Amino acid sequence: MNKPDESKPQPQGGQQQQQQSGEGRQYGEGNYKATRDYNRGLKEHVEHHDIEKDARDAAPKSEQEAREMEEAERAGRSRSKGEGKTQ
Repeated sequence: MNKPDESKPQPQGGQQQQQQSGEGRQYGEGNYKATRDYNRGLKEHVEHHDIEKDARDAAPKSEQEAREMEEAERAGRSRSKGEGKTQ
């Protein structure tokens, strides 16, 4: 007869109940906490930063840099499931 391994921590009542209820779990492809955190950060950034200045600062500084950025985007898109599609 096998005895339970007492060296392994056993779930506490609250944890076991949480596991059974599904609370705190992710379902499907969504990670709800990460989505909330991202949305909160995005909202804070938009409210406290000059977005148009950020866009101007991110723009290519030369024709060569523009070509390099386009090539990097093309390379990234070629590896995606939506290969070559633009939005």
